[in-house]
Amino acid sequence: MKQPIFTGCGTAIATPFTKDGINFDALGQLLDFQLENGTDAIVTCGTTGEASTMTPRERTEVIAFCAEHVNGRVPVIAGSGSNSTEVALSLSKEAEKAGADGLLLVTPYYNKASQAGLIRHYQTIADAVSSPCILYNVPSRTGITIAPETYAELAKHPNIIGTKEASGNLGNIQRTRNLCLEDFYIWSGNDDETVPICALGGVGVISVAANVLPAEMHTLAQLCLGNDFAEAGKLQLYLKEFCDAMFCEVNPIPVKTALNLLGWEMGELRLPLCLPSEANLNRIRRTLVKYALLPAE
Repeated sequence: MKQPIFTGCGTAIATPFTKDGINFDALGQLLDFQLENGTDAIVTCGTTGEASTMTPRERTEVIAFCAEHVNGRVPVIAGSGSNSTEVALSLSKEAEKAGADGLLLVTPYYNKASQAGLIRHYQTIADAVSSPCILYNVPSRTGITIAPETYAELAKHPNIIGTKEASGNLGNIQRTRNLCLEDFYIWSGNDDETVPICALGGVGVISVAANVLPAEMHTLAQLCLGNDFAEAGKLQLYLKEFCDAMFCEVNPIPVKTALNLLGWEMGELRLPLCLPSEANLNRIRRTLVKYALLPAE
């Protein structure tokens, strides 16, 4: 029986940049903050980490740094997906060499592959690596969704252990859970859907909000895993306004802005991403004040 690489809350870690590259000092401090506050996994080089604007060398260096810094305390999972199967395969092999414990593989974007194409894409990558692979379904970004029947076929592969579900389609998640064996694991890809997805058999969340609130998101996931959905529901509702603020513009603009406001020295976003509007900047600042992360002005 396949095992989940982690249960609970994995933080989709943001990447601190300098004008010339990666701010590894700031990244190390952010990793320490996560580990001190109970995060269950580090997910690097994903959407929140702005991997799409990083060079292959930068991605490898960031994965290697995270693996060395974390030093086995929690799993390090590396985003290594691409809309080219060959590129995704190369990135996945490099991530393994750099020390990643697992791989996060987004659906091929722009190409709009068929379900048969998705099966071949993922099987090709999973055949060539030894690390556990987590699929990533986020149709709002990629223009394509993984059907429950496709999950059922991919779940047969020994290296494919589950999926990060950010489709917002709870009906399809229920169908997936019914079609797949118990050792195909589902993580919520949306912070504000952690409780409902865990109630449907999910094993946690890969979280954006945890960059700022790692302890709270860890607690939320643990309440779910402990079947205390009454308390989990209360905490989910309390965190809802914060989660919404972290998506008032496209991720990772708000969360990286929040981290900078909190003094984390994350640097600038890389184009084509840019600073939030003045209205959303004020919204992010007000939210940090409301959650007692910044003093009231």
